[in-house]
Amino acid sequence: MNTPEQSELGKPSAYADQYDAALLFPIPRAGKRQEIGVGAQPPFFGADMWTAYELSWLNLRGKPQVALAQLVVPCETPNIVESKSFKLYLNSFNNSRFADAADVLARLRVDLSEALSRGAATVGAPASVGVKLLLPEMFDREPLQELDGLNLDRLDIECSRYTPAPDLLNAAFDEAPVSEVLTSHLLKSNCLVTGQPDWGSVQISYSGPQIEQEGLLQYLVSFRNHNEFHEQCVERIFMDIWTRCKPAKLAVYARYTRRGGLDINPFRTSYPQA
Repeated sequence: MNTPEQSELGKPSAYADQYDAALLFPIPRAGKRQEIGVGAQPPFFGADMWTAYELSWLNLRGKPQVALAQLVVPCETPNIVESKSFKLYLNSFNNSRFADAADVLARLRVDLSEALSRGAATVGAPASVGVKLLLPEMFDREPLQELDGLNLDRLDIECSRYTPAPDLLNAAFDEAPVSEVLTSHLLKSNCLVTGQPDWGSVQISYSGPQIEQEGLLQYLVSFRNHNEFHEQCVERIFMDIWTRCKPAKLAVYARYTRRGGLDINPFRTSYPQA
């Protein structure tokens, strides 16, 4: 079983200049999920949405091609792919020749699906990863927008705890339930291995007992010195709110700032939605 410490994170790495699928380094989700009380049947489903801003390859005549890659990784996959290994893998396309963008897309889908399903106990086809390539003529169609919802950052609060403190969460169980969408731009955590900062915005949509907003913002700030991967932080936030505030419905979505040409944006929800 691969562990984060065995990956290339925080180590000098040689950059392969020819396509090499073996560079992908899968890490099982199960260990971190066990830490937060997630069993074989998680109370959520969803996906990790990746954007790769630095993707290039050569056409058959040796001319460089560029594209953005958008990937949707189902959270049901047994593994995540460690982000530095994914960057090294993408760099291995740089001096490799492919027939066209469709050929590159097919390689990405096959390689990632295999790595994300590697070691799974079930027999059959690997989990399908959604992959979309945006060529340069499509770049200006990608909008930038803020997360919808009431911004918690407006609150003038005192913060003194900088490791996850779920006891800060509280809800009005003796009052009528509400439906709210709350956001914050103050989410910060650190890479599990290197300690490098990860900056993000988070959106929390729920129906149920009204969550006390000051405590929720203090709780989100409490991740500031916490070391975990993006996917693990979002699942921890989901489980802490799910357990302590007991909403009837809950969705947690984080948009992280890209690092190394990649952003990772996990979404976890207890109910079906678009």
